[in-house]
Amino acid sequence: MEKEYTNVMEEIVVTWVQVLMSGIEYQTFCSCRKCKNDIITLSLNNLPNYYVTTVGRKRIFGNLNTEENRKWINKRIINAIHVVGEYPKH
Repeated sequence: MEKEYTNVMEEIVVTWVQVLMSGIEYQTFCSCRKCKNDIITLSLNNLPNYYVTTVGRKRIFGNLNTEENRKWINKRIINAIHVVGEYPKH
């Protein structure tokens, strides 16, 4: 069975974690696969899910792509980076 739905929040978080971890602000943090996955997981556990079919993806993404929502999501990702940085699992 082919998956016909997606969590838009997951797509956003995965992309932003990649961008943030490649920036100069977080070069001192471990960016191994395990730590990135832990950051993504912790972030997603602190954010609501937005599951959609391919039809609803564009609308939900547009709703989430406001300055206020970007700051709100970014804050949770940054918090997760610091938590994982302080307590790495490797």
